[in-house]
Amino acid sequence: MIAFAALLAAQSGQAAAAPAPPPAASDPVAGDWREIPGDELLVMTLADGRTVVIRLAARFAPEHVANIRALARAGWWDGESVYRVQENWVAQWGDPTEKKPLPPGIVPSPVPEFEIAAFEPAQRLARPDAYSAASGITADGWPIATDGRAAWLTHCYGSVGVARDALPNTGSGAELFTPIGQSARRLDRNYTVVGRIVEGMQHLSSLRRSDAAMGMYATAGERTPIVSVALASDLPDTDRPRFEVRTADNPRFAAYLAQRANPEAPTVAVGVNVCDLPPQVRRRP
Repeated sequence: MIAFAALLAAQSGQAAAAPAPPPAASDPVAGDWREIPGDELLVMTLADGRTVVIRLAARFAPEHVANIRALARAGWWDGESVYRVQENWVAQWGDPTEKKPLPPGIVPSPVPEFEIAAFEPAQRLARPDAYSAASGITADGWPIATDGRAAWLTHCYGSVGVARDALPNTGSGAELFTPIGQSARRLDRNYTVVGRIVEGMQHLSSLRRSDAAMGMYATAGERTPIVSVALASDLPDTDRPRFEVRTADNPRFAAYLAQRANPEAPTVAVGVNVCDLPPQVRRRP
């Protein structure tokens, strides 16, 4: 029947459409996607209309995320800047003087949330790495690791951490950073991870690096202005971005991990690190 249809198409001068390839075992199905709540999406608008969308790790760092939500609702970041961009390390934003008063209701020194309640990956990676005895991906898509006793969110490219001074409890969430080069795994359990950038990472990773100490821009004119920071749930419905995360508690995600760890020849199989896995997040269709 297929050959007859191709013959008819050829006689009419039309090429027969190739049949669609069957889905791969690692392809997600519609039910594998879960919507991210609007109050877990932080939308940062930079100069020239560039936007960066951050998924907040509300269930892993609730105290710091509560501060971040309150700071966004107070408009605290509006008019501030990305003031530090260090080559192969981080981009950091907030108040460059670190002297701007926090709005009422902000906890200035929340208890550090370096570790999480338990190591409960939906998919566990086959090999340990230099920073942990085991790592994996939670059912809702977060990269986590453990040393066999404690568990934590990992500092990967695009993760969002809370900057602080020397003392562990000096980060309120007002000053935030993201790794823009190598993964910053040596920061694990030393800085609180509050989220991960799911869209617009290129707007931070492509900023001009500063040659000044710690990558701090030497002049105000070098900084990238922040127009606004808002929770998606607080934006008008027509402007509200909607995202879905791919769940990991299914055989299709397991097949995806196996494929990444054991690529087809001629690529040499070298395994996969938890920070080698990009965020499985998409705009809602």
